[in-house]
Parts: sequence; structure tokens; C-alpha cells
Amino acid sequence: MTIDVPSPSNVLELSQQRAANSITIYLASGWGQQRQPFAQDTDAAKLALRSAVTKALAELDDAEVDREDREAISASVQALEKDHDLWATQARTIAVFIAPRFVRTFRLRNELPEHSAVGDRFDIGALLRATTFGHSGYVLALTEGDVRLLFLGPDASSEEVELETLPDDVEENLETTTTGGRFDRHRAQGTLGPKVEQRSYASAVQEAVLEVIGESGLPLVLSAARDLETAYRSVNTYPGLLEQGIDANPTSLSSHELETRAREVLQQHSEAELEQWRENFGTLRSQGLASTQLSDVARAAVSGLVGTLLFDLESTEEGTIDEWGAITAASEPGPASYGLVDELAVRVLNTGGTVKAVRRADLPDDTPVAATFRGAL
Repeated sequence: MTIDVPSPSNVLELSQQRAANSITIYLASGWGQQRQPFAQDTDAAKLALRSAVTKALAELDDAEVDREDREAISASVQALEKDHDLWATQARTIAVFIAPRFVRTFRLRNELPEHSAVGDRFDIGALLRATTFGHSGYVLALTEGDVRLLFLGPDASSEEVELETLPDDVEENLETTTTGGRFDRHRAQGTLGPKVEQRSYASAVQEAVLEVIGESGLPLVLSAARDLETAYRSVNTYPGLLEQGIDANPTSLSSHELETRAREVLQQHSEAELEQWRENFGTLRSQGLASTQLSDVARAAVSGLVGTLLFDLESTEEGTIDEWGAITAASEPGPASYGLVDELAVRVLNTGGTVKAVRRADLPDDTPVAATFRGAL
């Protein structure tokens, strides 16, 4: 499986792009009732891309798109259609961002809704949701004889992910070999010997895991034999590794059981984080340093005052936000409007704040946003 894990820097790069003729397309794998990976029906996938781009260009034509820009976009689409690596994937969604002199694609494990949009900026809302929603992540099952990494999607989907860079002979880190010669490889001697070898084994596994999850920031749940759990945590450098793991040897768990236990850990972690955040939010709101009012949050966001923003995962309100934070709602989506909540999230990211997609019920009030401020509004 060829997958691109968008990092925060990727999201920031996309959010900062401005071009009058920007097109955003999210393609879902499979069409109709039968959902197949892109690699199994590339012709249908390419046709879907062509259709989405044709529709987008028609919208831009109404806005009198520059002919040179139109030709540049068409050339980019043709190049994408010929990109074998792009379509040879088991991804559930392909996100395409095209402007006259800019192209980015991401092959995502998340199953996102099909969507297309045009405007002066890219619609990165779905990408933001996919990368900041706390109910998705990874679970690593680690024993001396087996290494499994599962991706847990926010839509209750899961899949085992191949660790392509894991050496075939990684288990030799835990073995003693005897060849009868002076180049024999022996275990480290003494009481620390096994611990040294376990750390070496854990380091090799971690390198392969990091190749997959990169800088995604998604939570990682560990299920390992006790000695290997200690070894892995001692060498870990991934900030998303959760303190709470699965208290069971993974050899006794099927992939389904592993997923179930890991989702319980993710749920507990997310609920604990939200509860702590809500308590802090209540304290700050009483001091005038937090709000759930869209107008207040918009004013704070354009001033760079938002420290943390939680936003409704399913918010679809569109409009515009001016340089002072004044909001103008749009009656329907169009090239001149964009998702209001998504735009606020982007502005918070661009000023060093933290954003997180949550369910509406997790927000303090029945509003699409809640934010804490760095200073008085």
C-alpha cells in the first residue's frame, strides 16, 4: 500500500496557497455499491478525476478563468492520469489540489466523502478533519516473533499496514548465532545482555514504524510482551505514543481483538483530554479568555490570539471572513466562499495555535467552535 500521511507542515503549505483558480478534489475508492481499491479499477478512478475537473473548470469558466491558467490546469490533470504510482494504491481516498502552477496529491487511508470545490484557496477541511480527529490512530503489536501495525480509521475501518523498511532479519537482534569462527555473533553477556538486545530490536521496529506514521501526530497504542514494552518505550521518539497501552500479550489477540482493545484506549485518551480541556476552558471563559461565539473566535483568529481551537467535525457553514474578523455568511457554496470553520482552523494553525476536530456533542455549547485565547480579545 502506498500511502501519504499529511504532516502539519503539509497542511500549512496547502493553507497558505492563494491562486484565483484553485481546484480541490477528494476522490473516494470504488463507485456505486461495490467499493474497490483504486489499484483494482484505475480507469474508473481516472474517469472520476476527469469528470470532477471538468465540472470545476466549468465553474471557473463562469468566472472567466484565464486561458493560460486553464491550459496549465488541464496539463496537470493529464500528467496525474499518467502517474502510475498515484493510482497503484489501496488507499480509500485520493485528495488532489491543483492550481495553475501548483499540484499536490495525497493517498489517504481515511474514507472521506467525495467532494470538489473551486476558489482562491484550497478546501483542506476534510484533510484537517482526517488528521486532527482523536478517534483515529495506530496500534503496534510487538513480540519476539511477530510485528503488526494496524491503522484505525475514524469511520470504524481498520487495516494492517505493511512495514516495508523492517529488515527481514530483524529478529536476529534477539538471537545467538554460532558458526564456529571468530566472526560468531553472540548475545551481549551479563544481566544487561537481554535488555541491550531488546532495545536493539525495538529500535529497528521503531524506525520502520516511523517510516509509516511520519509526523502525522496520530496516537499510537502499544501492545507488547512486558520486556519488549519496556524496551520500546525506552527508545521511543514518537510524541504520539500513548502512556496507556494494551495490557495483554498480542500473541493472544486476533487483529479484531487488537483493534477493539486499541479503540477503547483511544476513546479513554480522547475523553480524558477533552474533559481536561473543558475544565480549563471554563476557567478561562470566566476570565474573558475563551469563547464559543463564532464572531469572537473569528476576531481572535485574525489577531493571532487563539491558542487552541476545537471545531465541529461536521460543520458545513460557508462564507467569508475579512481582515478584522467580520463574518459574511453565504447562502450557498461558490468560488467566492469557503468553509468558515475550516478557514478559522487554518488561521489558527498559521499563527502557531492548535486545532482539533471533535463531534458537536463534545463542544461546551451548541456552537461549531470553542477556543481559548492567548490574551484578552
